[in-house]
Amino acid sequence: MAKVIMIQGTMSNAGKSFLVAGLCRIFKQDGYRVAPFKSQNMALNSFITEEGLEMGRAQVMQAEAARIKPMVCMNPILLKPTNNIGSQVIVNGHVLGNMSAKDYFAYKKCLIPDIKKAFHKLEEYADIIVIEGAGSPAEINLRENDIVNMGLAEMIDAPVLLVGDIDRGGVFAQLLGTLMLLTDEEKDRVCGLIINKFRGDKTILDPGITMLEDKGNVPVTGVIPYMDLELEDEDSLTNRFDKKKKGLIDIAVIRYPRISNFTDFNIFEQMNEVSVRYVTSVNELNNPDMIILPGSKNTMGDLKWMRQNGLEAAVKKFSVDKPVFGICGGLQLLGDMIFDPDAVEEGGTITGMELLPVKTILKKDKVQRQEKGSINKISGFFSDLSDLEYTGYEIHMGKTFYSSDDEEKEIKTNIIESNNNENVYGTYIHGIFDKSEIAWEIVDTLARKKGITLTENSFEDYLTFKEKQYDKLAETLRKYINMEEIYGMLKEAKVK
Repeated sequence: MAKVIMIQGTMSNAGKSFLVAGLCRIFKQDGYRVAPFKSQNMALNSFITEEGLEMGRAQVMQAEAARIKPMVCMNPILLKPTNNIGSQVIVNGHVLGNMSAKDYFAYKKCLIPDIKKAFHKLEEYADIIVIEGAGSPAEINLRENDIVNMGLAEMIDAPVLLVGDIDRGGVFAQLLGTLMLLTDEEKDRVCGLIINKFRGDKTILDPGITMLEDKGNVPVTGVIPYMDLELEDEDSLTNRFDKKKKGLIDIAVIRYPRISNFTDFNIFEQMNEVSVRYVTSVNELNNPDMIILPGSKNTMGDLKWMRQNGLEAAVKKFSVDKPVFGICGGLQLLGDMIFDPDAVEEGGTITGMELLPVKTILKKDKVQRQEKGSINKISGFFSDLSDLEYTGYEIHMGKTFYSSDDEEKEIKTNIIESNNNENVYGTYIHGIFDKSEIAWEIVDTLARKKGITLTENSFEDYLTFKEKQYDKLAETLRKYINMEEIYGMLKEAKVK
């Protein structure tokens, strides 16, 4: 049996994901086999494992910190919102179907055997399992049949660390209010409190900590400073979307309502001379050097959104002189037609942006696979990408064909280009930019076409960069939380 500790938060974005990642790295550095676990995640950023199974990227990030390969048993349930009241439900890496929030709430208890099975599978790989909750355990309207916060802690008999975000204010009310809304049995599971994202002189905070411990009767295990880390964060509350400053090379990513897998562009954000801006209107677009259409969980709906707010027309005009690159749903948007005969999204047929000579037929069966190889021969703006090696993965509901072909001739090339516009490209491969050589070739080509020179290869290998970020996170946690107390909290799981 593995030993466990669970991180719960007073709210979403309190810092649970990073704290789990940091503890995973610390335990790994200390010589233990460690793995992350989150029974249920809601996110539009997902990943495909070696086995072709889909899981949330937050647990992939944590697995990287633990130096263990991502496995779907780390995240047995993934919810991918399709609209404001419903989600696609993915269980053990496979699509179960679409459910409304009400239907899923009534159904989710049926998934407890899947959670237990995944946890037992993970125990085969780990001495220590660091578990992440979701949202807050004090959401009392969701307490019935809970499978991700205190309900999960009870299911596996896990001790709990409760983390609050002081950067947003009201951290004492967050922590004390959460404790007050827990049952006595749940409160007894809380072994320590963490104050996260602190800025300033801690001595000013100390009187509040004393009162917090007196009133809550739970010790404060650490006060963690605000950290400027470049790691994947929860997609619903990321601050990446707020960046507006333009760099020497400016890349605009269309942020439609159901944007997914925007982690595809993280590597560009690490380049000092490159800006990545997420835009929602023609006014925000300005005049970038490149436009990217990212993945989408509702391609047809997001195309209608672009059509209504003028972004479709702006992108088409832009493509006459500068490059446009579509990934996954973005590739489908750029095509001639999208057909949805089985109502996978909205049903019916819609004309695409007609910038790539392809048509897409949405299917109920999801394509899920890892990919690696060399980029096919392409011409036009990014012709120098030809033959560069890539790794990545595909996640999409549709199959895409050349507009002139029948449905038996699915496109096999990894990058599709326009017949009559040398600036337009599309691919189904997420992560295709993650290889430093490919990312550098893109920004260097943009710079040369613009008539400027960048600092040659002014960024390190992306995997090396992320490793340094995990080490920085672990170093900070060791300094500001009591690891001796954390080790004392660890307890063998007892799955009920």
